Parts: sequence; structure tokens; C-alpha cells
Amino acid sequence: MYNPPIDKVSRYVLKGTTTVGLVCRDGIVLGTDTRATMGYFIAHKRAKKVYQLDDHLAMTIAGGVADAQNVVEIVKANSKLYKYEKGVIMPVKAAASLTSNLLFANRYYPLILQALLGGVDDSGPHIFALDPLGSTMEEKCVSTGSGSPIAYGVLETEFKDGMAVKEAIPVVVRAVSSAMKRDSASGDSFDVALVTSKGYEELGEDEKKKILSSLS
Repeated sequence: MYNPPIDKVSRYVLKGTTTVGLVCRDGIVLGTDTRATMGYFIAHKRAKKVYQLDDHLAMTIAGGVADAQNVVEIVKANSKLYKYEKGVIMPVKAAASLTSNLLFANRYYPLILQALLGGVDDSGPHIFALDPLGSTMEEKCVSTGSGSPIAYGVLETEFKDGMAVKEAIPVVVRAVSSAMKRDSASGDSFDVALVTSKGYEELGEDEKKKILSSLS
């Protein structure tokens, strides 16, 4: 029997990036750093690691950029097809199941992707964490990537179940910012995205600077 190269998968996934996801009573908050690395080389300082999949869905990525972007486009297209065919939005759990099936189907030649997929549907806000082999877990407070141990230090202290999105944004910013200071594979800048009943939104540069300065 062929055994998937789990060690190889883990090495790629854990080499860089910090992503964070929090479930709030009125939506979700996702945060990422923007540094893309190749070993000790900083390949890009403004890499995009959080993507809008639909008006109610978003995903963060950690791992191989090509694999991740491919999965993002497939899930994005299927979410729009689902809405077109059925007349309702794709449930967050269904989007997570689709992503899980894509990853599991490639388990013998794994897609190097660790993702957080979240959004808001008729049942409320949800975030699912997925590993390269398709394992899926629903989380309320989660972080992935090489900076995650540092980010968890902040999240475990400051995250409270039932927080509002407005309250959770500074927590996400502090968690990602702390990881950027201590993890060499995370850095340069950060992005924050919100999904609420009003839809998908990314914070602008001025908003991010204001929040960061208020935490100093």
C-alpha cells in the first residue's frame, strides 16, 4: 500500500504564514500576514492569503500558493453554481465538505494546503479548519501556519465565546501582529476580513493602521 508523504506535507504547510479565524455572535473574523517565503527567502511581501469565495464565504490559505489558489477558484465557482441552480446560498458546511473532498481525492499526491473556510448562512456563523488530506474540524477560535503557536498565546487569553465582530477584530490583529514579531516566516503586513449578514468586507489600510496603533 502506498503511504502519502505526510512528513513532506507537514514541512511545506508549517514553513510559513500565520492565519487566524474567530467565530462571533454576528459573523466571523479572519486575519493573515502577507509574507510569502521560500525557505529563508522572502519571495513576496504582499501575498494575498485571505480570499472572498462568495458574498457569505471566505477562505484563508497556508501552504503552496498554486495548490491553494486552485482550490479557491474551484470552491468559488461551485458556490456561485449552487446559488444559480438552487436559488439559495451554499451552506458553509457544504463548502467545507466540497473542499474536504477535493483535498481527500488528491491524498496520494496531496495538495499542499491548510485552510480556514468560514462564513455566515441561515444557521449562523461557522469556521472549518482543513488539513492537506481533507480532515475537517469546526472551530470557534483557530490559527494555522508557522506563527500559530504564538497567535494561540493571544487567542487563548483574549478570545471569549459570544464576542461581537467589532470586539474580535483587535484580538485578531494582536494575534497576527504578535506572530509577525516572533515568527520569521510571517511578517511585512496583515489583512483582516469580516463576513457578517451584510456580506464580505476587508479592512482598508487606514483602518488597520488605526487598530494597530491603538494596541501599541
